[in-house]
Order: sequence, then C-alpha cells, then structure tokens
Amino acid sequence: MLILNRRRFLQVGSLASAAAMMPRFLKAFEKGNLVPPGNKVLVVIQLSGGNDGLNTVIPYRNDIYYKMRPVLGIKREAALSLTDEMGLHPSLTGLKSLYDDGAMGILNNVGYPNPDRSHFRSMDIWHSASESRDYWSTGWIGRYLDAQCKGCDKPTQALEIDDTLSLAMKGASNKGLAFVDPNRLYNTSNEAYFKELMHAHAPQEHAHQNVDYLYKTMAETISSASYIQQQFKTYKSKETYPRTPLGRNMKVIAELIMSDINTKVYYVSHGSFDTHVNQQGQQERLFKQLDEAVTAFVKDLKTNNRFQDVVVMTFSEFGRRVGQNASGGTDHGTANNMFLLGGGLARQGLLNEGPDLANLNEGDLQYKVDFKSVYATLLGKWLAADDKAILQQQYGHLDFI
Repeated sequence: MLILNRRRFLQVGSLASAAAMMPRFLKAFEKGNLVPPGNKVLVVIQLSGGNDGLNTVIPYRNDIYYKMRPVLGIKREAALSLTDEMGLHPSLTGLKSLYDDGAMGILNNVGYPNPDRSHFRSMDIWHSASESRDYWSTGWIGRYLDAQCKGCDKPTQALEIDDTLSLAMKGASNKGLAFVDPNRLYNTSNEAYFKELMHAHAPQEHAHQNVDYLYKTMAETISSASYIQQQFKTYKSKETYPRTPLGRNMKVIAELIMSDINTKVYYVSHGSFDTHVNQQGQQERLFKQLDEAVTAFVKDLKTNNRFQDVVVMTFSEFGRRVGQNASGGTDHGTANNMFLLGGGLARQGLLNEGPDLANLNEGDLQYKVDFKSVYATLLGKWLAADDKAILQQQYGHLDFI
C-alpha cells in the first residue's frame, strides 16, 4: 500500500481541491452530450479593484464633472463620442467600434442599496447577489449550477480562467472549475504518481472518510481534465490575440466556445483598477489591454458565426468618488456602469440616462439600477434559468435581451 509523505499528500490535496470545484455531473460529458452552435453563452469580465466609471463613460457636457475633476477630467475632444452628452475613454477604440456597429449596450448608475466601500465586502455582495446586510456563502453562478443540475439531461458547467475560484462560481452542491490552461490542467492531473495512487486505492467506508473524499474528488478531476483537454484540441484560433494575461485568457475562452463544449458561463478577471494614485496612466493601460483582448475575441466569434450566441458582461465591485483626490486618483465610490456586448442584444447603445452629478449622496453617485436585475435578466432571458429561485427574490428584467 502506498504511504503518503507530507509533501505528496499536499500535492494530492491541492489537486483534489481543484476537483471539488468541478460539478459532479461533468463526467456525463464523456458520453458525448454536446450542444451544437446556438448554445447560449455568458462571459463575465470582472474589472477588479473598483473601476472609475466616470472616466469610462464620460459626461463631457457636464460642468460639474470638470469642476470636481480639474486634472483627472478627460477633455471632450479626447473622448470617443457616443452622443452629444457622453463619450468613451480614449483607449476604448475597439469597444467604440462595437458600439457603433450595434453590438454593445452601456448601463449607467448600477449598484445596490446601502453600498459598502470595502473591496472584499462589496465584491462578496456582487458575487453572491445578496443584499448588503446579508452574508451568503454561495455565488449567483454557483446557484445557477445547482438549479440546472436537478434532473437535467444536458447538465451545464461554468469555467473560470484563473488560478483560484471566485465566490460567484461556488454553489451549495456544484461548483465551477478554475484553471488557466486546459493542457496544463490535463498534464498535472495525469502525472504518473497520481495515476499510481488512484490504482492503489479502492474507496471504502471507514474512519478515514476525508481520505476517501480526497481520492473521489481526485478521480473526478482526472476525468474532467481529460474531457476539457480533448474538447480544447478540436479548435485552434487563427485570430491574433494580444500577449497579455487577459488576451491569453480570452483566447482560451474563444477556443472552448468554438469546440462546442457544453459550457454556459465563463468567468475572467482583469485589473487592479484600484486607482487611488496616478489613475490616468493605470486606467489607460488596463483599458488598452481590455480593448485589445475583447476586440480580438469578438472578431474570432464573428469569423466563426458564434457572436450571436454570446453575451459579454463587465462589472466592477464599485465605482469611484466623483471628486478627484490629492494624489492624482480617486477613492472608493458607489454606483458604476456596466458594458454588455453581443450579437444578440435586443437593445444597444446607452440603455439609460447618464450619472446625475447634481444629486450626489455625500459626494457619491446614487444607484438607479440594482445589479441583481442585470443578473436576473441574464439568467432568465439568456440562460433560460429560474432567476427568482437562483437569486432568492424576484428582480425586474431589463430589456437589453
């Protein structure tokens, strides 16, 4: 019988932790239950750190904006004009083209009641879709997995292109899987040592239930990694993606979408947008990376006639304060904007009015759209799920889908 030393046990434990993040139903995919083109997909891009929405969608006709931001305010002639009142950050040229083509919607003043200005707490609220007074241990996408798994013949899954799994992806009984590279996941899970370990152990009921669970979840990971890697090999993009972390991650997502793997939700993060100091350069750099990665991704989808099947949603845990600080940056704020991109949007352009800078709450924007209504719309109208059950409350649907 194999004896585990501490180092090897930790290696196995790490692999099993990854397996615990994978829905148990993934093994059903080995039977070939694939969904053809037309499978509706949601791609979530998290702008970590609290992106400054006012310098993203710029109210360049508003004198209050320039009064509150005498240095940080982006001049009208530099902004990419959307309407007579609003413009995009000058680094978002690709997104501006998508906007002009009718493939992008912008939702302003998104937030939630009693906003929290802590990165960790506010991100938990966005991930869990809870009220600010509640503390939930499951995420909105994880609960979607829980709901869709009950009695369904074509189970779904969610993948996060990252080293760690976000709370958003964790359900009560099903979880998404986090990885950076499908090939690396496969190679790690199929190392000779782990296979030898699996052959040496027969799960059984005894006092060491944690050990049995470890082997069970490791077996699921090996099976899941093999399936994902096999699907990943079926399509290799010919599109040129930027050589940035986000560019690499969006390429992985595109290649998985084009493989017809039965994945409904992809999740990726970009940032940090925590721009307390020298905001101008940091936001410009991050927006350039975002713009290049998303533009390549959309071009790839269009080339393969899949753009109409995908919605991309961006969000950040909060916006920034209206007034600039003394360090060339902005501090934690409240309401923000969200981008929605796709070939199947029912409405495009500016979906609601811009920020009301004359009616602030202690220097912060007041939210007008609860972000959970965006989730409800995507769950109910795009993913065909029971959004009320998943969000544990009925939120009004919006009309961008």
